[in-house]
Amino acid sequence: MSDNQTSYLSAQLYNRAQVLANPCPVEACSGVYGWWFDKLPADDIDTSGCVKRDGLTLLYAGISPSKPPTNGRAPSKQNIRTRIRYHYRGNAYGSTLRLTLGALLSDDLGLQLRVVGSGRLYFHEGERAISDWMGEHAFVSWLAHTRPWQLEDDLIASYDLPLNLMGNARNSYHARLTQARSDARTTARELPALKSPGRRVT
Repeated sequence: MSDNQTSYLSAQLYNRAQVLANPCPVEACSGVYGWWFDKLPADDIDTSGCVKRDGLTLLYAGISPSKPPTNGRAPSKQNIRTRIRYHYRGNAYGSTLRLTLGALLSDDLGLQLRVVGSGRLYFHEGERAISDWMGEHAFVSWLAHTRPWQLEDDLIASYDLPLNLMGNARNSYHARLTQARSDARTTARELPALKSPGRRVT
């Protein structure tokens, strides 16, 4: 285990209220973050190979900014503060983690992915239920890193992260999660589009 991986796995954990507080404890810098849960979003997730600590299970790793493009486009200006806060209070259109949680929790929370406005896919008013669920069960840690995409690749290769899809096809939950998200999108496109609420759903 590298020093970076050791630091990442032992970093302090924060909950939704702490992250959304002012001042925010998350650094406005590039880095990698991990999402830990005290309750699984689906009963069929095998966590026998997952990292666990303090009664929590590490299920997902993310980074910000993304790897710089090689096609001449400008690199992302995001950082771990903006991304972590968005995961906690944004919507599934801009957060792959929220899309995953919504797809897996749809029956338990009464959620349904929908086409909203001009074509964005998210859970409309159901996003509040995802935020509430994350407030109770999802905790986040992070590690500043100048080239976070390199550390993310190492983490996905080294650890069992069931909620990661990109670069993680070897994971036993990959096919199940891919199908759940695909089914949610298919159903959403078969239903009438909903009017945009005209405000951020938190």
